[in-house]
Amino acid sequence: MTTDDIAKLAEIMAENDLSELSLEEEGTKLRLERGARIVESMAPVAVAAAPVAVAPAVAASPEETAETEEAPCISSPIVGTFYTAPSPDADVFANVGDRVNADTVVCIIEAMKVMNEIKAEMSGVIKRVLVENSQPVEFGQPLFEID
Repeated sequence: MTTDDIAKLAEIMAENDLSELSLEEEGTKLRLERGARIVESMAPVAVAAAPVAVAPAVAASPEETAETEEAPCISSPIVGTFYTAPSPDADVFANVGDRVNADTVVCIIEAMKVMNEIKAEMSGVIKRVLVENSQPVEFGQPLFEID
């Protein structure tokens, strides 16, 4: 079971307002709980994640809030740590003002010690980067605002 499979299960849980999901497949047992943010595994390959701390929200002005609600965003498909570049000394994937398309890699999210390249999956220009480098992100959290 890959992190993409787990992300898809988490998305299904959110879409159907499920609070818990258990799955057993080929000797792997997986249990997801939305409220507690717990992933447990009884498998030969560990699939476990610790609860993730979330940075406190910063109040935005009414103008900024209106813009954010209207603008399309690239959101996190998984829970993990957000990175703007493939390594500390490398160039960032996407800057404000950069044009992106569906196949453009815009960041990396590390989840369970796996580096997952995140693609824009839409076309446009990066208007704002909404997360700071190496900060934890939640499933569905907006990462980039697109114009």
